[in-house]
Amino acid sequence: MHGTISFNDNVGESIPADTPHAVSVSLPTWKANVGYEEGQKWVVERMKTGYPRFFVHKSIDRLATTIVAKHGTPGEKALLMPTEATAQRCMDFITAGAASDGRDVHALHFVPDVRKSQPDVSLVLPQISAVLFPESYWPHAKAFWQHTGEGVSSRRAEFCEQALSEGRMVEKSTIQDTPRMKKGPRRYQKRVSISGVDGDLDGSANGQTNGNTNVDTIDPARFVEERFGRNLNATLAEQAKLAIRRRIAGSLSSDMDLHEALEQPEEVEKIRVKDNFSVDDVYLYPCGMNSIFHAHRNLMLARGPMKSIMYGFPYVDTLKILEKFGPGALFYGHGSSADLDDLESRLKAGERFLALFCEFPGNPLLKTPDLKRIRHLATTYDFAIVVDETIGNFLNVHVLPDADVVVSSLTKVFSGDSNVMGGSMILNPSSQYYTQLKSVLAQDYTDNMFADDALFLERNSRDFVSRIARINSNADVIADILAAQVPNGKVKAVNYPRTSPTRPFYDAYRLPNAGYGGLLSCTFHTVEDAELFYDALDTAKGPSLGTNFTLSSPFVLLAHYGELEWAAQYGCEMSLVRFSVGLEDADELRRVFSAALDAVPARTNGT
Repeated sequence: MHGTISFNDNVGESIPADTPHAVSVSLPTWKANVGYEEGQKWVVERMKTGYPRFFVHKSIDRLATTIVAKHGTPGEKALLMPTEATAQRCMDFITAGAASDGRDVHALHFVPDVRKSQPDVSLVLPQISAVLFPESYWPHAKAFWQHTGEGVSSRRAEFCEQALSEGRMVEKSTIQDTPRMKKGPRRYQKRVSISGVDGDLDGSANGQTNGNTNVDTIDPARFVEERFGRNLNATLAEQAKLAIRRRIAGSLSSDMDLHEALEQPEEVEKIRVKDNFSVDDVYLYPCGMNSIFHAHRNLMLARGPMKSIMYGFPYVDTLKILEKFGPGALFYGHGSSADLDDLESRLKAGERFLALFCEFPGNPLLKTPDLKRIRHLATTYDFAIVVDETIGNFLNVHVLPDADVVVSSLTKVFSGDSNVMGGSMILNPSSQYYTQLKSVLAQDYTDNMFADDALFLERNSRDFVSRIARINSNADVIADILAAQVPNGKVKAVNYPRTSPTRPFYDAYRLPNAGYGGLLSCTFHTVEDAELFYDALDTAKGPSLGTNFTLSSPFVLLAHYGELEWAAQYGCEMSLVRFSVGLEDADELRRVFSAALDAVPARTNGT
């Protein structure tokens, strides 16, 4: 099942091929990545999709264009948001960035048309908000879309586009009585029964069971085609979200389907921390970056606006969130002990901070922060610790006891199928900020993960446990192959938690019998060598990570093309290639990576 996977390596094709809601896109050569970054037509005009926070999916763009054509004015564009609150945040950001008085930025809200029929609360109802603005403001709008992850998913856009075309959804101001919307729970307190609506689990609109339908036995393609479209069952979606949260909570130690996941006793959810932890401390978001955005936002609401700390070289948008949506950030890009010495000196001198954000381990250098020392400083000098454990993942590492908040991108290895976005945030009940954060979330949190996305994410994550073991093992294989070329061979350096000088910091939180994750990278001696290797490498090639198939990317080129010198000073060189390891046979991976290394000229006399 998980042997060699064939890809469509055409520029701009979805990865996986023929996947309407894919979260990666094929950039199969070094020049294609450069062409994408430079906006060259031969690449851009062939892009059928892209990573959703960087590329506005065509279904989203189509609905936005329709709304502008019907309700806007010439020269306007629109961004689509899931709620009025997210639309307001978008408007505020665009207005501030464009130095506008706000009169040329406005929002339209679309809701079910209650004049035709009373909304059926057992179904997910179409709801969407559109923020309209002058085309010249697009750079500010796109920045909000990319940094925050607040925008709608492509599945939500398709669902609402159908409702709008059928006249079931209308602009809010055209009706007098606003319908009561099905937004999902503001707080995760209500237990969802396994039986669904009137004993129904088949997602039918009328809640009547046919007596022999089980979602776990239906072919996924037929399941989506027959059961969804205009009739998304709200209860089934909430059940899927509960199962997802239980997997994240750590209650599941083996692969299991939806029924089994919901039947697990709550007591085993206390696996992450010893006291008082439950699934109610797990919150879902539309994507991983959105969970980071809200972790920062909720901490500011709880503690007041203060400068934060970004420790270690970060994924692009985490630092942007801290810089653009608050008082700013103190950036320690090396993530070194010297950086912590400097921080300690500042703290002793009286400087105070909201929170320290770090990745465990970091991307793309796979360095692990000294979380024990950071915890000591945080406790002594009163700042929160937010750990992004996406790369390590919670089946390999257990960082919650020394974190106040743990965030993760479920888009990655938790899903694996590269066809849905998702994010999570976990609160540590032992944190001194727990009560404040729970109070803020009780008032502020809205579940904006779209129902259809939740259903796909739940299905994808059912074999999460067994996949991690295979991926850990395969990553070890690739790391060994690359390490054999260091220091005097074709590879300058290999970046992997197991072989990193920071391994002791990782091992301090590594679970028994766990591994070092599925992400690693290597740096070549020259950009030319990196290009030869990348072009010869027979894997899928594109953005994202955590896929069930090995996915490679010239990460620094792709993520930092406009700031290559800045990235290089922190050890992120343009000649770095990053690998997200999949489920292929280990022998096949050995063959593929060895063949790519053969394409790199042998070095002589160390040059």
